[in-house]
Amino acid sequence: MPDLADLYPGFESHWIDTSIGRIFARSGGEGPPLLLLHGYPQSNVMWHRVAPELAKKYTLVIPDLPGYGWSVAPESGKGHSPYDKRSMAKVMVEVMEKLGHVRFNLAGHDRGGRVAYRMAFDHPGRLIKLAVLDIIPTFEMWHRMDHTMAVKVWHWLSMAQKYPMPEMMIVKNPVEYLDWKMASWSKAKTLAAFDPRAMDHYRAFFSDPSRIHATCEDYRAGESTDLAYDEVDHGQRNKIAVPMLVLWGTSGIPDAAGPLDIWRDWTKQVSGKPIDSGHFLPEENPDATSAALLEFFRP
Repeated sequence: MPDLADLYPGFESHWIDTSIGRIFARSGGEGPPLLLLHGYPQSNVMWHRVAPELAKKYTLVIPDLPGYGWSVAPESGKGHSPYDKRSMAKVMVEVMEKLGHVRFNLAGHDRGGRVAYRMAFDHPGRLIKLAVLDIIPTFEMWHRMDHTMAVKVWHWLSMAQKYPMPEMMIVKNPVEYLDWKMASWSKAKTLAAFDPRAMDHYRAFFSDPSRIHATCEDYRAGESTDLAYDEVDHGQRNKIAVPMLVLWGTSGIPDAAGPLDIWRDWTKQVSGKPIDSGHFLPEENPDATSAALLEFFRP
């Protein structure tokens, strides 16, 4: 494995003590704080192409979620904690507090988007504005799981299986699995859109069996604990109160025609637009993604 390149030159590195262990994060830029949360099967470096533009207007905090990248990967407990999104959101609040940010803007992609909208429900006073990239709520994913959706997001079902079945499948060829999955979710169905240096980061973390297990726990939480949290909010007609932006790839995971209408049922104030990309908006189309985020988060 080659030495891993620094994709955030000039940014600080942090090892932040939290209630579950040490979380790794990068920070840089000037202005109001903006927390950026990555998704599966990636790490903080997925934001490296949009960070230079965003850092001109915002102080960026870009952590690795628990079990991902260089952050702690603790043993899971009841309800697959700390890999359920309520627990992850709590840890991200701790990270921001340790860095001196009590209220902040937040953008999350994929699994990070699920942490982000859970934080909006559980800690609404912490957020100024919220953006989610290429997701619909976990409740909607499971309740809309028809044949077409199941084929498209088969990993939701396979990775939610009990230990050790999914781990045994992935750990045999983790890099090949990672490369194939990322290519299949891109618009071009290849790895051409990704910086090879970023791919080195993803491959390095994904070669660790303990982190493969942690990411499976993330999906097990999604099928159980996270779904239960959403069931409560949906049943009580709770709404995300902060202004919200929804971005999705024209060839991404959600139905290109549907995400915004779906999110309107979960929010009080939402806007959104498609981005010409597959699932990985910040890497496949960084210019359009950063422009949309800058426009939305502008005070």
